[in-house]
Amino acid sequence: MTELNDQALVQLRGVRKHFGQLEVLKGISMDVHAGQVTVLLGPSGSGKSTLLRCINHLESIDGGRITVDGEIVGYREAGDHLREMHPREVARQRRSIGMVFQRFNLFPHKTALENIIEAPLVVSRRGKAEAIANARELLRRVGLDAWADHYPSQLSGGQQQRVAIARALAMKPKLMLFDEPTSALDPELVGDVLDVMKELAAEGMTMVVVTHEIGFAREVADEVVFMDGGVVVESGPPAQVIEQPEHERTRGFIRSVL
Repeated sequence: MTELNDQALVQLRGVRKHFGQLEVLKGISMDVHAGQVTVLLGPSGSGKSTLLRCINHLESIDGGRITVDGEIVGYREAGDHLREMHPREVARQRRSIGMVFQRFNLFPHKTALENIIEAPLVVSRRGKAEAIANARELLRRVGLDAWADHYPSQLSGGQQQRVAIARALAMKPKLMLFDEPTSALDPELVGDVLDVMKELAAEGMTMVVVTHEIGFAREVADEVVFMDGGVVVESGPPAQVIEQPEHERTRGFIRSVL
């Protein structure tokens, strides 16, 4: 685990989200400090993935506010109210927030290398030689330098997920979000993906991770947040939340996944 800086890179204050009549986030407040790994645990339907998607404004919020590096995500202040940003401005904010999904979402007609250089070339207008050199270094970091010219259909699920991580890192994000990145993988492929994430944590990458991998949370997380029913039930270091949870809901969940 990384020694933390004082700055709260991500701040959530009273965040609410509805889908129709269903309130899935009920006033969530939490901080993620620069260099911190925060793991969100909880049963399906507890709001974890929705919360993650709200952090980079893939979902709008219905109340509260989210800031990343001091900037309100997805909205600008207009007097006493928040007004949603133009999609172009939201896209600019997302350049500094990498996200890795359950499904790999790679372009099937592009090689691993081409998938990684796409956003730096198109969004950041980087030179092609620089983008390629950076992509090859990222592929080396995730253990796939020999697979640069392979298409997604030629890669295992674990390899595709590592390409997806490299693709997110290619934009040089200040924050990485992981939405159950190993849940779609065969068990024997999970370890390689988690190893990459552990290396990122050791290098000081700020990460918010939704996962059921209790071993990863125990080993890597600086803070574990247990959610249920759209609220934070309890949070704290892994030794507290996983090993000695205070609430019965947390204890029941931990027993079910161990």
